[in-house]
Amino acid sequence: VVKVLTTLRNHWKKTTFGVCLLSWGGHWLYGKHCDNLLRRAACQEAQAFGNELIPSSMPLKKATVFLNPAACKGKARNLFEKNAAPILHLSGLDVTVVKTDYEGQAKKLLELMENTDLIIIAGGDGTVQEVITGLLRRADEAVFSKIPIGFIPLGKTCTLSNTLYPESTNQVQHITNATLAILKGETVPLDVLQIKGEKEQPVFAVTGLRWGSYRDAGVKVSKYWYLGPLKTKAAHFFSMFKEWPQKHQAALMYLGPTERPPEEPEEKPSRPPLYVRLYRRLRLYWASPPKVPQEVTPEDWEELHLSTIELSIATRNRQLDLTRTEDFMDICIEADTVSKGQFVNRGSQKMRDPHTCPEGSQCIQASRCILQLPEGTEGSFGIDNEEYEAVPVEVKLLPRKLRFFCDPGMRAQMLHAAVQ
Repeated sequence: VVKVLTTLRNHWKKTTFGVCLLSWGGHWLYGKHCDNLLRRAACQEAQAFGNELIPSSMPLKKATVFLNPAACKGKARNLFEKNAAPILHLSGLDVTVVKTDYEGQAKKLLELMENTDLIIIAGGDGTVQEVITGLLRRADEAVFSKIPIGFIPLGKTCTLSNTLYPESTNQVQHITNATLAILKGETVPLDVLQIKGEKEQPVFAVTGLRWGSYRDAGVKVSKYWYLGPLKTKAAHFFSMFKEWPQKHQAALMYLGPTERPPEEPEEKPSRPPLYVRLYRRLRLYWASPPKVPQEVTPEDWEELHLSTIELSIATRNRQLDLTRTEDFMDICIEADTVSKGQFVNRGSQKMRDPHTCPEGSQCIQASRCILQLPEGTEGSFGIDNEEYEAVPVEVKLLPRKLRFFCDPGMRAQMLHAAVQ
């Protein structure tokens, strides 16, 4: 023992390196062991759903998974197969996995999709945006939009996961919790934005649209990867050399919030007998007074000419209120009188929460708006973190258009917060 201790002391550099390596390796192995325990517990919970008896006349529920293997820098396929796929198969669902090969393919595949009981999106914000756009572009979207949607967060940016699932620093736990939430069946209605240009087909978003200097600088952050934690500040700092002050001119027309109609019952009443229907029709025919043409109330549009450093149009899905009585989207017009220091600091905040509305901004609640851009306007929109050419657009709110699976605890928190 003394000889070993003497050798370690005489070679203290190698000893220090070996201790550090063993400590790191032990920590890594312990993390892998904890991840395996999480997967095992999730699979056992999913097995309980698979063991439930169903009538022989009832077919298995069909689940169509749209997987983007390129998400999370190409790791999404491995993450899905290790953490989510076993849970789905053990639950007793008839699972069909559709893997996308290129950007925009999900929109085309949704046009050909046959009837399914569940739609599951495995990817990030871009995958969600593609799937809902393809879904709502269908001729029979009124039927397919009633299909509940599950979201398994596998991408670099997964904005919806903050609304639907509890926050978790462990990626494996976050994915398994999201997959189990699909099996538990609790859903919440989410608003959708319909964004339509003059020529192109409409694009749909569940988070919102951004146009301005912060978005443009945020896209370039990855180019400064070699600066480590300073890359965000560097991207915003160097963007000021291109043009300063950075102002974006536009004209905005908008309509105010609309009153929320009562929610339709999930179960439709049974159809009455034939003689009852005939009696009702005859009674309406003989008793109906002559129709008087109703005057159409003109829409009360507000118009605003703006100069801003950034404009954002966002849904209320991030602060979901299940009991609110009005439907609207948030329009944030940020002041263009910011200093260079404020621009760099706010740019870092925008990377964490892109749709935050800083103090001093003009906030508008609207159900519909038209954004007119001057001729020759350059730049791009960010629609659910996907880049689109900046053109004049009409943005329309589709309230409670889609239902997404969520964690039952998160839904209970939303209802409890609304009551308070």
